[in-house]
Amino acid sequence: MANRQVAPQIKDAIDYILELKPFRKIILDNGIAVYAIDAGAEEVVQLELVFNAGNWYEHENMVASATNYMLKNGTSQKNAFDINEHFEYYGSYLNRNCYNETATLSLHSLTKHLHELLPVIQELITDSIIPEPELHIYRQIMKQKLEVNLKKCDFVANRLIDEYLFGIRHPYGKYSSAIAYDALQPEQLRRFFDQYYVNGQCSIFVAGKLPNNIEQQLNENFGKLPLNKMRSPQITHIIEAAAEKKYRIINDKDGIQGAIRIASHFPGNNHPDFIKTQVLNTLFGGYFGSRLMSNIREDKGYTYGIHSYMQNHMHATAWMISTEAGSEVCEATITEVYKEMRVLRDETVTEEELLLVKNYLIGTVLGDLDGPFHIIGRWKNIILNALGEDYFNRSVNDIKSVTPAEIQELANKYLHPEKFYELVVV
Repeated sequence: MANRQVAPQIKDAIDYILELKPFRKIILDNGIAVYAIDAGAEEVVQLELVFNAGNWYEHENMVASATNYMLKNGTSQKNAFDINEHFEYYGSYLNRNCYNETATLSLHSLTKHLHELLPVIQELITDSIIPEPELHIYRQIMKQKLEVNLKKCDFVANRLIDEYLFGIRHPYGKYSSAIAYDALQPEQLRRFFDQYYVNGQCSIFVAGKLPNNIEQQLNENFGKLPLNKMRSPQITHIIEAAAEKKYRIINDKDGIQGAIRIASHFPGNNHPDFIKTQVLNTLFGGYFGSRLMSNIREDKGYTYGIHSYMQNHMHATAWMISTEAGSEVCEATITEVYKEMRVLRDETVTEEELLLVKNYLIGTVLGDLDGPFHIIGRWKNIILNALGEDYFNRSVNDIKSVTPAEIQELANKYLHPEKFYELVVV
């Protein structure tokens, strides 16, 4: 029996040995790769179909996201109401999302209902008809949302900083407009749907308490489709970063708060510096106890929160510092950000502070290993970014082993104000 009068021994998170449960790979009859995690105590399942159908592949602005949205809005056999009612009847949730390179259809369901839901998902990705009345409603909703959002300084800042970093014609830098929504036509979306969904490239990620015949169910519904027959087109987009690096935008002349974005290009997640730089980023502004939070929120009181992070793009990425502050202290906030960069360049972080950051990061990883949905999410990121099956072990090792000297070296390599774009939108 445990002695309650003696405190239990405290163990640092970095002392734990972490293992990422391996996936089972299934190849369907048509070559679709399925990555499966069979785990968990509850009879639930998550299924995600990932298509190479992001805005990287579109020729007209907003076509990729509009096509993805319209997948649930009508087939030749079912209208939007029928589709939504079917999934709700079985207590399931079907969502769709469009990103820069990929677009997804994701299902959360009880395992026992999977056989009732997969045929309808198959129908959506083979027989969506993009009805004009539904597209008209979509245009109106999105334009109304855009009109409201354009009055928000943080929304405008997010759009503009990406444009400055990558260029308005690059998939990472372009953004929505009322003109682009009005230009959307059913035939554009149907062509995109036919090329990138009906005849596109697809991968499937499934996790949870899987039925014994999961391979059979997936093969019956997706293994006979004309997917993965042709490679996705090799499309290259040139980054056209802005020459000027400092911007001050008045979005609301009566605004009392400014949105601050400070960003620099950064090598992608395949770069050997990436994981150890994530440790530096966490120390700098990546968690509540970071240098930026301690200085700008806790000490100066300029903001409720300030964060730094790496954008998660496949072909290029950026290091971003993001906050909102009172308009009268925006310039002072930027000065303090650059001051913290200088301190990290000039002074070696203590072992104690670095250990705290390492424990935080390893603790975050431990949380991400809790349950099959989190595990498959980790694998999806590794697989889609072609990071290699040993990436998880390499990243954990880099977090545990990075030294104060390496942190200072990385700060001197990347944290220079002249490398960063600087934007304030009031």
